[in-house]
Amino acid sequence: MAAHIRRRLRKGATTTAVAAAAVAALAASQAPAAPLTEGSTGGDQQAAGGESGGPEDDAATGNSPYYTDLPPLVTPDRPGSSSNLPAATGSAEAGIPASVLAAYKQAERTVAGTDPACRLPWQLLAAIGKVESGQARGGKVDANGTTPSPILGPALNGQGFALIKDTDGGAYDGDAVHDRAVGPMQFIPSTWATWGQDANGDGRKDPNNIYDAALAAGRYLCAGGRDLAVAADLDRAVLSYNQSTEYLRTVRSWFAYYQRGTHEVPDGSGVLPTSPSTPTPSTTPGGTTSPTPSPSPSKPGGTKPSPGPSKPGGGTSPTPKPTPTPPPKPTPPPADTLGSLENAGTGPLTATAGGTFDERVSVRARNALGAPMAQLPVTFTVTGSTGTLFEGGRKTVTVLSKADGTATAPALKAGEKSGDFTVTATAGTTRPRTLTYAASVTARQADAIVRTDSKALVAAPGEKFADAVTLKATYKGAAAAGVAVTATLVADADKPAENDKGPHFKDADGKPLRTLALTADAEGLLRLPDLFADENPGTYQLVLTTEGGATVVIELTVEAAEETAPPEA
Repeated sequence: MAAHIRRRLRKGATTTAVAAAAVAALAASQAPAAPLTEGSTGGDQQAAGGESGGPEDDAATGNSPYYTDLPPLVTPDRPGSSSNLPAATGSAEAGIPASVLAAYKQAERTVAGTDPACRLPWQLLAAIGKVESGQARGGKVDANGTTPSPILGPALNGQGFALIKDTDGGAYDGDAVHDRAVGPMQFIPSTWATWGQDANGDGRKDPNNIYDAALAAGRYLCAGGRDLAVAADLDRAVLSYNQSTEYLRTVRSWFAYYQRGTHEVPDGSGVLPTSPSTPTPSTTPGGTTSPTPSPSPSKPGGTKPSPGPSKPGGGTSPTPKPTPTPPPKPTPPPADTLGSLENAGTGPLTATAGGTFDERVSVRARNALGAPMAQLPVTFTVTGSTGTLFEGGRKTVTVLSKADGTATAPALKAGEKSGDFTVTATAGTTRPRTLTYAASVTARQADAIVRTDSKALVAAPGEKFADAVTLKATYKGAAAAGVAVTATLVADADKPAENDKGPHFKDADGKPLRTLALTADAEGLLRLPDLFADENPGTYQLVLTTEGGATVVIELTVEAAEETAPPEA
């Protein structure tokens, strides 16, 4: 292991004052990052309330050592400028090795596609990568993004560090006794077993590959439905990686620095960090390493502790017991955390009024790792005024996702009113994911309409037509039940303007009516109201048009009866 990596030791109070002063100086020289949230500004190893990642051996790195180097006081570029500066621009510290930078940006794009609500910025991955491994030892990676030798932290043997016994048989860290943080993003093997990714498509989940490690870090930071554009969520995410307030401040400093501007440098030419997080633990005469001892109580004859505050009357008040800090809420395992909800192949949602939709709304749920999520309740809701409902007459239904993550709603039954409506799928409780589908109901249609008889329709002036007119509308040969039909009396079907004389229907007041809206019955039949002739003889036409464009023209004749000559005497 490289010498500068061996200098990485666990966080401690020794450099707290120096780090705090440097952060203050940095803040004075550039625009501030998002503020640290209340509860994340206390002493070392303070966990963020609610989503810190649990005990220290549950943190992504096992709370392994990290580099405490802070960014230069001169920012790489002025506020508001590009974060993709040319290679020759900006300080050396602003340079990120090409493969490492590409891995961070690829991870941002991948997470945005599966968990857009997280809003993961690649600059946060860059900040953590800088603090954890100096951007993979200055970008010493091969063409596939893999380090030539593993980047390993010290054995987490409880001697100055957390005690984490071996979980991987030494497969990743080469240590079959204790775990060590591994790779550019310094995952302990037990965490990698859960969060490991294959981002470069080589069929392996390798913590020493910057592409795999960056995507795993991105998904880990987004766990628990975090929105990293929110300061409190970002603080919790970083603290879940390493539960140290000083670590959070250091990462925050680099995050703000990289947001101001970066530039790409060749692999292997990045600036290496120099400052470990604490001095090396002391070594006993026997050669074993031991943590720095805590101050012990005074011996007899030594300095006595100061008495507590005096009570009224001269007594000494007992030292108040500290208020116990409630344990942090554990972050849900990634396999149990909803990551995304996506369309599972639902096609266009269109049906005729009263009909059943051929397509059914289907979604697929994925967890925070991008894998299908089974047994997740998904609620589907119909919104609109068409009268469309799911089978069974319900407007809202809930379905559990299957093993492949899909949840399919029952069939939709179109209402009688044409128009548009939506179907919304919702899953998740803490940060729900939703998908909305547009749908429409079209009016019932007929592609043909004919008379049911062929009798000539004749009436004398001022009389009623003796024969009723009955028609049948069909669609693809079947009865077009409920189809709308418009009947119009015209003088010439080629110029279908409503006539102002000749045959007519009558309204409720007995006044002439020459346009009428009708609806076919369940068998597609229409029986027209009585027709009347006025005093104007001639030939007229009745045009009937269906929704769907089918038309029939019926001829009407108004003529006086022939006079019969009286018989000769």
